[in-house]
Amino acid sequence: MPETTGASYAAAGVDIEAGDRAVELMKEWVKKTRRPEVAGLGGLGGFAGLFDASALKRFERPLLASATDGVGTKVDIARQMGVYDTIGHDLVAMVMDDIVVCGAEPLFMTDYICVGKVHPERVAAIVKGIAEGCVLAGCSLVGGETAEHPGLLGPDDFDVAGAGTGAVEADRLLGPDRIRKGDAVIAMASSGLHSNGYSLVRHVVFDRAGWALDRRVEEFGRTLGEELLEPTKIYSLDCLALTRTTDVHAFSHVTGGGLAANLARVIPDGLHAVVDRETWTPGAVFDVVGQVGQVERLELEKTLNMGVGMIAIVPEESADAALTTLADRGVDAWVAGEITDRGDHTTGAELVGDYSE
Repeated sequence: MPETTGASYAAAGVDIEAGDRAVELMKEWVKKTRRPEVAGLGGLGGFAGLFDASALKRFERPLLASATDGVGTKVDIARQMGVYDTIGHDLVAMVMDDIVVCGAEPLFMTDYICVGKVHPERVAAIVKGIAEGCVLAGCSLVGGETAEHPGLLGPDDFDVAGAGTGAVEADRLLGPDRIRKGDAVIAMASSGLHSNGYSLVRHVVFDRAGWALDRRVEEFGRTLGEELLEPTKIYSLDCLALTRTTDVHAFSHVTGGGLAANLARVIPDGLHAVVDRETWTPGAVFDVVGQVGQVERLELEKTLNMGVGMIAIVPEESADAALTTLADRGVDAWVAGEITDRGDHTTGAELVGDYSE
């Protein structure tokens, strides 16, 4: 017989009170991200985030840059580890480091958190990580959405996504048209896997090797889970500092597709980027994934960042100044290659040589 009591949102699995508590818990973290352009323009919980666009008057011809992204299957590592306050760093990095590639200053960001069941402290921890990431990127977290999807996601399942906006002066826009033959390719070290290729990594360590997240891996000096959950490095402010001290021609954010494919996206027709593997040694995690999964080097390179998270292309004579700026900011960087004529190459970038031991 049909139920005699009326249906309700709560009976369907949505807890409005838990959502309200999550908002209250995250407010203190969101406040820490406020740039002057959002101060006094309403708090968290409104229908729209606000940003004072009069700040753009300092630009002669402002171009707005926007990007959106997620964290991919790395969220499953966070779920299994029960650690939720670092995944937000990954989200901010994926969005804001795309925006800074064109020379844009990150301004503000919004997030979207989808859960099977709202656990207020867990949602607040995710937002805490996003807020901390926004501080590192120099942008404000102006709003977001937490959606509860019972029946579609399990009670502990979740996913995160975000969108961001930045601004750049039109005549300072970076990109392929600035790149010249002889330019130096400067590599900036990654903090590890970052947030790409986790479908391959999870297949290798879980399905093929049968490892558990609490397994201590000597090559890492810590557990597998700790290594896999290492937050993505956020380069936004480092890149902006570089544009102020050096004649930067272009940046390339090394994400899905690997170093060569992402670098090729900013190389103009007629030119070619040659990157020498011998200039660095990839971190242990890349070697372990390759060996345990018997993954061929080219497959690793088109999936993982191999130890390089961001590329800057500068005039050869500016390379030393660029490296000094990055070193002063604590960024491990080196000249990894150069820009040459395209010649017979069909792609815009390639890796040559063998990695340093």
